Formats: sequence, C-alpha cells, structure tokens
Amino acid sequence: MNYWLVKSEPTVYSWQEFLKDGQSCWSGVRNYAARIHLNSMKKGDPVMYYHSNVGLEVVGIAKVIKESYQDPTTTDERWVAVDLKPFKTLKAPVSLKTIKADARLKDIALVRIGRLSVMPLTQNEYDVLLELSGMKK
Repeated sequence: MNYWLVKSEPTVYSWQEFLKDGQSCWSGVRNYAARIHLNSMKKGDPVMYYHSNVGLEVVGIAKVIKESYQDPTTTDERWVAVDLKPFKTLKAPVSLKTIKADARLKDIALVRIGRLSVMPLTQNEYDVLLELSGMKK
C-alpha cells in the first residue's frame, strides 16, 4: 500500500463538496511529477486531502477507487486521472504551520515541494498526520 496527499483549493473544490459528491475524478493535473504519482496510485490507497491557498490544512482522507486512466479533460494521451472517494473527515484539521513545526515531518513533500498537487507520503508521515489530527492509526 502507498500513501498520498492531494491538494485542492477549497474555493475550487472543497472537502465539503467532495463529501457531497461522494466521489470525484481527480483530473486536470498538468505536472510531470504529479502525473508519475497519479500513475502509481493503486485501488485502496489512502489519500490525504489538503486545502491549499485558503486554509492550508489537511482536512480528510480519501481512497483511490479507480487507478489511472486517460484524463477526460484533455485529448492529450500523456495526462491521466484517478477516481477518489471520501473516506473520513479528520477529527481536527492539521495546519501547514503544525506540519512545519513537527520534526517528524521535516522531509514531507508538502514542505519540500510545496507547489506539487499530488505527492507521496511515507507510512510514517501518514501516521503522524493522523496522530496530529487526533485520530488513531
């Protein structure tokens, strides 16, 4: 199993909208590194959902329900999408400030490669984020 983090601006597609929709095609990603990560996602992988630009916090956990396929928002075959389904809302959001302050997360991609919209997490990083949110592993 792999662990992931995706970013979405809450003014564009918030966790609350995602919950209401019940699932979503994660499309429109146009970054080569992010594409590699989308192609690596497997059905059942947990995905932390991060509100970027406004909020700056991890707010929920989704699961991959469909592995990579041709992104329906383009005819360019190089770009892919995955389908995600909300799994759990975190008990308490985990802010970027909290993440940066925790030495256990010093190497997390969210801090090192801040502009990347789809990124891997280690199991330890995932577990620390759960702990910081007040949830158990």
